[in-house]
Amino acid sequence: MSAGGVPENGQVVIGLNAVIVAIIKEQPKVLIVQHTPETLTAQHETLTDRALPHDDRHEALPFGPFYPLKHRTLESGLRSWVEEQTNHEIGYVEQLYTFGNEGRDPREEAGGARLVSVGYLALVQDTAPTAIESAIWHDWYRYFPWEDWREDTPALLESDIIPALRKWIETSCTPAQRQDRYERTCITFGLDDTPWNDELVLERYELLYEANLVAEAQDRTTDQMQIGFRGTAMALDHRRILATAIGRLRGKIKYRPVVFELMPPTFTLLQLQKVVEALSGSRLHKQNFRRLIEKKGLVEATGKIESQTGGRPASQFRFRREVLMEKQALGVRHN
Repeated sequence: MSAGGVPENGQVVIGLNAVIVAIIKEQPKVLIVQHTPETLTAQHETLTDRALPHDDRHEALPFGPFYPLKHRTLESGLRSWVEEQTNHEIGYVEQLYTFGNEGRDPREEAGGARLVSVGYLALVQDTAPTAIESAIWHDWYRYFPWEDWREDTPALLESDIIPALRKWIETSCTPAQRQDRYERTCITFGLDDTPWNDELVLERYELLYEANLVAEAQDRTTDQMQIGFRGTAMALDHRRILATAIGRLRGKIKYRPVVFELMPPTFTLLQLQKVVEALSGSRLHKQNFRRLIEKKGLVEATGKIESQTGGRPASQFRFRREVLMEKQALGVRHN
């Protein structure tokens, strides 16, 4: 492999993608790099020798190539790219998934290299503005508006997405295909009283993609449809990578206390509950949540009181990190 990370035969390159999550004003945010057409094309030309066919889609996750002669590990390469593109240092990070499907970079069809990307999930508390204007925190529901159930069933589901999926089901070529589409839609989107599973973020996005109901799907088809607004599209398959991260985090907060990586050193129980609700996209029963936190011994009182605007003073708590050595199942969600 050459020093630039591209094999001499030009067939495979390795990329590194970061989904960096923070909580800002009790909302789940993801750090996005806003590219111009020139910088987006230039960044991808580091990975391949061809321009992007859809370089007008400028919102992307922090990403860059793995340089085997420069980066000691994949993770060190990721941290280097994140700091260069966002001026942020990341603390907690875990490998998310390896994305290597054929055709995920559309230039592959024109003879470009296969792009294999290693995705990472990072949780941070430092959300201060930086000198890099192109690095912006965006609400992750900007990309998946149908995933936020905190107030009620998202209007977009009932007015647009579910009718479009029912139409897609009815256009099936065979009864078997129709049944398969119907069953998958029930499982992923809670159709016809099927329970909604908040962890199936990726599966929902992929079903919309298969049904040609999101903008990214239309990059690969001549069957252009009027799709309206179904979340903000991202460069290449970065929205798929983001969906994978959201689903992973929603699942993980149920059995590991990773939510505390997003919390300040001290917090109230109401603040903790609102953060868990923001991540899961659903409301929690206040008393049940507090009983669960108390039962698992995840927090301890600091002895200090916080004066909350418009409400009664509330006790402050801190995360008991020693519980990581005491138990295995330490989630904060209980349905």
